[in-house]
Amino acid sequence: MAAHRIGIVGIENSHVDGIVRALNVDGVANARVTALVAGDADRTAQLAEAGGIDRIVPASVDLLGEVDAVIVTTRDGATHRELAVPFLSAGVPVWVDKPLALSVADADAILAAAEPTPVTSSSTLRWLPDTDAVATALASIGELHSLTVSGPADPDGPYGGLFFYGIHLADLAQHLVPGTPGRVDVERSPKGVRARYAVGGVAVTLEFVRPIGEVSVPFHVTAVGSRGSESRDIAVGPDYVRPGVEAFVRMLGTGVLPVPAAQMSGAIAVMAAIGQG
Repeated sequence: MAAHRIGIVGIENSHVDGIVRALNVDGVANARVTALVAGDADRTAQLAEAGGIDRIVPASVDLLGEVDAVIVTTRDGATHRELAVPFLSAGVPVWVDKPLALSVADADAILAAAEPTPVTSSSTLRWLPDTDAVATALASIGELHSLTVSGPADPDGPYGGLFFYGIHLADLAQHLVPGTPGRVDVERSPKGVRARYAVGGVAVTLEFVRPIGEVSVPFHVTAVGSRGSESRDIAVGPDYVRPGVEAFVRMLGTGVLPVPAAQMSGAIAVMAAIGQG
């Protein structure tokens, strides 16, 4: 079976280095990045050399007919709808790097265009071993009462504020406690933002910690159940992008969404509500 031909839109994101390394250097899946949409000249040349990529095009639409699937990795989530929808409408599967969008309307439009073409979007943290360990532990701590997810996120960040890093927290919460989020209550302070809501009777708290200087803020999950609790840092190693790459390529082979559409839209709904709160 021939390898899936992948095009990348948005090369400024550091995730692209991990994607190119996984697919074109390490060969971890039956796919290969064969085309890039040009960005900064030096960055474009560096990625092309690292991945042995010959096809460089000036605009995303130039990838239509050239590739079997597309990865949209622009940092600004406000661009994701306009970049993803033309491919989905043409029947080309798309991985939209986090966040899926910066509004519920844009997220809904992307997911609507994805019927029946597969699309995926999630935090890379969803696929990590520590997250798997928390998910396994939930089965042993009894009826779940509360879930708290904390991590770094800058409300004043240039790419949608809290959305850029905060989506990690919202997506982890949707993964561990899936369901329709209730009303989101928001508290803001100089140290960050705290959001509270309920999903199916479980109290969910997201704590977005404003990074200060060079201090590293870990991602952390605490779950409390009727028979115990689980508390764990979610370690982000050098190859943290790879499990998401593998999930994307599995989607290309099976057509099955690695992340349910309700979880993708639920995470965006929570983040959008925080922005309005």
